[in-house]
Amino acid sequence: MNLSGIRNFFWPSLCGLLLGLCILAYLPEKDGQSDFTRAVERAAPAVVNIYTTKVVQQRHPLADDPLFRHFFNRSGRVRQQLERSLGSGVIVSERGYLLTNYHVIKGADEILVMLQDGRQALATVIGSDSDTDLAVLKIDLENLNAIPVTDPGQIRVGSIVLAIGNPYGFGQTVTQGIVSATGRYGLGLSQFENFIQTDAAINPGNSGGALIDTQGRLLGINTAIYTQSGGSTGIGLAIPTDLALRTMEDLIQYGRPLRGWLGIEVQPLGVGTNGVIITALANNSPAKDAGLRIGDVLTEINGEAVGDGHAGMKLITYTRPGETVQLGLLRNDQPLTVETEVAVRPQVRGS
Repeated sequence: MNLSGIRNFFWPSLCGLLLGLCILAYLPEKDGQSDFTRAVERAAPAVVNIYTTKVVQQRHPLADDPLFRHFFNRSGRVRQQLERSLGSGVIVSERGYLLTNYHVIKGADEILVMLQDGRQALATVIGSDSDTDLAVLKIDLENLNAIPVTDPGQIRVGSIVLAIGNPYGFGQTVTQGIVSATGRYGLGLSQFENFIQTDAAINPGNSGGALIDTQGRLLGINTAIYTQSGGSTGIGLAIPTDLALRTMEDLIQYGRPLRGWLGIEVQPLGVGTNGVIITALANNSPAKDAGLRIGDVLTEINGEAVGDGHAGMKLITYTRPGETVQLGLLRNDQPLTVETEVAVRPQVRGS
């Protein structure tokens, strides 16, 4: 065979081999495992079931009625009754720290955590934050599997996601869907809202569980559903990991979230318009000390547009107290730039 014949034989053969390898790379594995299976195997050991018990005081509605107390020999004493509820949580540290929703453990006298491998432990509440509906628990067990975490900013609408939790107390359950939207806010569910919306089935008991990507990495903490029937209707909401982990770190280190604060109340200029008008200034606030006035229009923070106010509020909230921000304003239609140091957001009593 001459040189030309060798070339004519070699290159088609090489191309065919490479094509075959590419096809094999995309074929299902012989053991039947898919990317979803591997993702669940990676994340599921870190998702726990949470069972809470609360002691509630009950009095009979007619306890103060003299006739009722006479004929039925009731003293009107208060009876104690145990109230139980369930939810989910996510192990985010091998040291035993868990993330869950505040509403899952609110008022609980005892919190029992059950792991996927069957182990159980009573949990201690490290801290909670009603403004984000998050709570941090700690359990003392060895060989814990912490869930891998990813940046939720990397996901896009249409990305496939999986929800893992304990719906209706059935035990650990996995559902699949897509990211329907990001940055959902204004729903009145919590003070600071920046939800990931998904159509993965989330039901009562899923609260506090994990929303993961197809590699088994944590994207958010499943928190709520929009429903009129009480069951899943294809609108589930999760707190993104960046907000959840920052809140957790603050609760562990400081006992409360440390959020930036300027001390202003604002209203948007209008739909689709960038800018918010300052309607109130708090006394002894960074905004007032910097010379801001009621009627000023805030348009930028550190060069970023504030939009209808949500983007600006998020940026200030995420700014660490003590850091300086540059504010772009309009005063009497004239541009103005002001710098001020962000303070710690005052803690609202009862939060």
